[in-house]
Amino acid sequence: MSQDQVFKDEIKKASDFKFGATVANVFDDMVNRSVPYYGEMQRMTAELAADHAKEGSYVYDLGCSTGTTMIGMNTLVPENIEFIGVDDSDQMLQKCDAKLKEAGFTRKYQLVNADLNQNVEIKNASVVVLCLTLQFIRPVHRERLVKTIYDGLNKDGVLILIEKILAEESSFNRDFIKYYYDMKRRHNYSEMEISQKREALENVLVPYKLSEDNLLLRESGFAHVEVFFKWYNFAGLIAVKK
Repeated sequence: MSQDQVFKDEIKKASDFKFGATVANVFDDMVNRSVPYYGEMQRMTAELAADHAKEGSYVYDLGCSTGTTMIGMNTLVPENIEFIGVDDSDQMLQKCDAKLKEAGFTRKYQLVNADLNQNVEIKNASVVVLCLTLQFIRPVHRERLVKTIYDGLNKDGVLILIEKILAEESSFNRDFIKYYYDMKRRHNYSEMEISQKREALENVLVPYKLSEDNLLLRESGFAHVEVFFKWYNFAGLIAVKK
């Protein structure tokens, strides 16, 4: 695993964050050091997927990056499942394909290059995962994407959504961000790295409040929505189609 040093050196003007070759090469280290309890999120996602995936259906990982989520689900979901990983970065998909092969991935899978801000096909799905992905979709397109997922899910299918979120009250939001940056410091990110990545993500990652994500899911048609993970400004939700 290559170490994340994308923002180690001073940048005169940070450009918008992109999931190109530079990020793809260090992505696994980046998320493990930048996302609290990332390994636990992945384990929980695999457990939830295992209980809801149905034989003869598709399991989608939207924003699949390097394939960590698919690898985690691989050994737990039922037989006769096909995985579809979707990402808009060729470099991520190349990394994902190599990582799946290296991990001895046992299921049929497709890797699709598609921009989730545009149209994406979802069909015969029992599980759809959006792990730290919806936050990068422009807000104007999020309702359409979630409705597309809902329409493509089979009865009793689920959407597993993990997001960076805003606190409901601004005073808590300031505290939660402070605790989050403290976590990054514990994971050996410098003040410059924290600051420069924050600037690069400013116009790219647009978080919602947990209540707003919940409302978005319910208004898209999901009958049951439950929070299964919460850490300050990160949350995981599962939504069921009835």
